Amino acid sequence: MVPVIRFVTPTRIERLEHHARSAREHARQTSADANEAFGEHVRELYAATDRAERAEATASEVGEFLAGAVAELSVAQQELLLKDIEIRRLREELQDVQQAGRSLFLLMHYGEPHTIYSSRAAAYADTATHGAPADGWVPSDERPAREITWRVEVFIRDGSASGFRRAFQPAPEPVGSAA
Repeated sequence: MVPVIRFVTPTRIERLEHHARSAREHARQTSADANEAFGEHVRELYAATDRAERAEATASEVGEFLAGAVAELSVAQQELLLKDIEIRRLREELQDVQQAGRSLFLLMHYGEPHTIYSSRAAAYADTATHGAPADGWVPSDERPAREITWRVEVFIRDGSASGFRRAFQPAPEPVGSAA
């Protein structure tokens, strides 16, 4: 290989210095642009972080609100369930009253009203607690109620009178000469 000898002239040095200054200026400008871009990215990062923190705080508030709403909903559902159960019970009771309420049983002790029952069985069961014998019952008839120890008078719902009437109507007693 042949060695090459190069001569450096002042013009060449001047041109190289000019290129070096241009390269340094370009490097300074590029560095300034990079710093400016980095600053912009840092500002965007802070803004994004701020938005994320606010979103997280809002999400936390919404979560607390939602938890409260779910708790209130649970309480409301329990209350609604209890009210529904109560409504069903009242409907059943009303239906029982409508069915069994078509007649009432008045328990009389020596002709004096003692207690009113919704069924004959309830009247019999209650008087057993008062010591009345099971065979001591007398059906309603023409005899005066005051002569009978325990007696049940049945009253039937009378829609036309908006009330109750006796199921057994004794024969009318003559008043004077009328029958």
